[in-house]
Amino acid sequence: MDLLPNPAPLASKLRNTLVRYHSIGDGEWRVAKKTKDATVWRKPSEEFSGYLYKAQGVVEDVTNRIVDHIRPGPYRLDWDSLMTSMDIMETFEENCCVMRYTTAGQLWNIISPREFVDFSYTTSYEDGLLTCGISLDYGEVRPNFVRGFNHPCGWFCVPLKDSPGHSLLTGYIQTELRGMLPQSVVDTAMSSTLANFYSDLKKALKV
Repeated sequence: MDLLPNPAPLASKLRNTLVRYHSIGDGEWRVAKKTKDATVWRKPSEEFSGYLYKAQGVVEDVTNRIVDHIRPGPYRLDWDSLMTSMDIMETFEENCCVMRYTTAGQLWNIISPREFVDFSYTTSYEDGLLTCGISLDYGEVRPNFVRGFNHPCGWFCVPLKDSPGHSLLTGYIQTELRGMLPQSVVDTAMSSTLANFYSDLKKALKV
C-alpha cells in the first residue's frame, strides 16, 4: 500500500495529461455511442490495455454549478446512480482531496460492485473549469468489493460563447475495472454509463 503522494506535482502532471487528451485530433476517435444528451467516442488507451473514452454534450447551466455536481462533494451521491458511497479521506486544500467511493453492480451484476480510491483536483481551464482524478493504491480494500483503478480521467466544462447559460462538458475516462471480466462487457458498460451520466446530471441540475 502506497503512502499519499505530494499533491502539488501530482495535480500538475494530471492537469497536463488531461490537456494533452483534450488536444487529440478528431480522426483518432471512433464513435462508441450517441444519445440525445451526449456522444461517446473511444480510442486505445496509452495507460493500459483498454480504451480511453471521450464523452461530450451541452448542459444547460453555468460552469461552476455543473462542476460542483461532478467533483467530490455533497451533490454527487444524490444524482449519480452508479455511485453508492463516497468518503473524503484526506483534504489537502480547497480544490484537492483523496476520496474513496463505491459503485453499484452493472449489467445484471456481471460487473460486481467496485471500490476506488482517487486523488481529485479541480482547477481553472480557459473560461471554465477542469476537475480531474487518478486512482491511488491507498487504504485497505473493503470486503465484497473489487478495487478498480482510474487512469487519468477528467471533465472540462466551459461556457458556450454564444449562450452563456449553457456549458460544453467534455469528459475523458479510462477505468480499469479489474477482476475477471471480458473486455467486451467492460466496453458496453463504459459507453452506456457515460451516456447515462449526462442524462442523470441534466435531471439533477433542473431540480
